[in-house]
Amino acid sequence: MNPDSDSTSAPMIKICSKLSGSIEHLSPARRSLLFAEVSNFTYFSESVAVELAGRLGLSESRFFDRGGAQAYVFETRDDCIVACRGTEPNQWNDIKADVNAARVAAETVGRVHRGFKEEVDDLWPFLEQVLVNNTKTLWFCGHSLGGAMASICAGRCRLSHIQSNPRALYTYGCPRVGTSRYVHYVELDYTRWVNNNDIVTRVPPAWMGYRHAGSEMYLNAYGKVRKVTGWQRTKDRWRGFWMGMKKGRIDNFDDHSIDRYIEFIHSYVEEQESVKNPLSPG
Repeated sequence: MNPDSDSTSAPMIKICSKLSGSIEHLSPARRSLLFAEVSNFTYFSESVAVELAGRLGLSESRFFDRGGAQAYVFETRDDCIVACRGTEPNQWNDIKADVNAARVAAETVGRVHRGFKEEVDDLWPFLEQVLVNNTKTLWFCGHSLGGAMASICAGRCRLSHIQSNPRALYTYGCPRVGTSRYVHYVELDYTRWVNNNDIVTRVPPAWMGYRHAGSEMYLNAYGKVRKVTGWQRTKDRWRGFWMGMKKGRIDNFDDHSIDRYIEFIHSYVEEQESVKNPLSPG
């Protein structure tokens, strides 16, 4: 996670993605990298975020801040992206949202995390005003609390009178948002990235009735995309925890960094593209 910063630090930020056409034409891996970087932009001050978005190829930017609940709407000729901002330690509204794990009745079925819902309730009327006239391909993304907010926003958009339905949702280090009935009620093309021991992806706990949705993309202890379940995942988590201890870091928190998600997904993109385009023999 990157803290708020002034515009002089923007040139120092490396951007791996460069959008020259529609997002629809990108590979799934490239889309994942692009939305991870866009999610990262939301942590910077508005001036820096707008500059970074422009360098990536997003020509229009709008920032919304209602009581500490924050989101950006980035646009190109073809696409519209709603990117919700994740947890900021100095934002009381964010901290309150994270710890407020009580479940409340959702607008649809089941129950949803009270804190996350209240964050979206603050922002939704303003986002709705923008999206109601949108005719571009619509995407949602976010990291941490921002991922939870993006999930709720995408679901609301899908069920609302807004004509442009969400094309897809991408989250990184997203906590559980609601009960199984709630998170599976709306069908979305949802890619959910989880980095090894990222502690945020395991809260609120399942014993409280919370569940995940979407297609999981799991990054193992070495930062590689792998499909692991059950005992394999437990072993991999212990491996990651031990590797972190040897480096003097707490893996559960370090793995939540959006910078690590970007680093590992970028490597995944390069691997995927090297397989499709092997070097010609010299």
